[in-house]
Amino acid sequence: MGYAGGTKENPSYREMGDHTEVLQVEFNPHVIRFEDILDVFFGNHNPSRLGIKPRQYMSILLYHTEVQRVKILEKKSEWEQTLTGVIQTEISPFKAFYQAEDYHQKYYLKRYKSATEALNIHFPSHEEFMQSTLVARLNGFVKGYGTLEGIRREIQEWGLDESEQETLWKLVKSLKW
Repeated sequence: MGYAGGTKENPSYREMGDHTEVLQVEFNPHVIRFEDILDVFFGNHNPSRLGIKPRQYMSILLYHTEVQRVKILEKKSEWEQTLTGVIQTEISPFKAFYQAEDYHQKYYLKRYKSATEALNIHFPSHEEFMQSTLVARLNGFVKGYGTLEGIRREIQEWGLDESEQETLWKLVKSLKW
């Protein structure tokens, strides 16, 4: 979670300037296609910006390359057909990403203090905890996205050996929600 799309240097939640709250997605194109990420983006929020929203909460896609820009426009057109309406998502070149303050990271998971404390001891640093795929998935889980069984299946797909998979799954099952 962070801020991007604006001109203010080093924005913060209280002084965001003209930035938008965003997620920065790093991906391996050999594992997932950019177009699939765009389908998740367009399929999981209302990109038609009904009503007036402050820039902080607007729908925005930032591209790094001309190829990404073209693919975004193609997907936007496809989704406009599916949604039978004009998509108002802003499409702009990426300039900079500013990570949001720590209290905004893994916001939903932090509501479960005992689970967060139990997870934290398994990471050498706070940064590694915050960047963990498992922690990100559990944050989504407690918000209502996915199931524990789904997380178990995902762990099996992460390229870990059986011992590492079992260790993670035991950890997840032991957490107190």
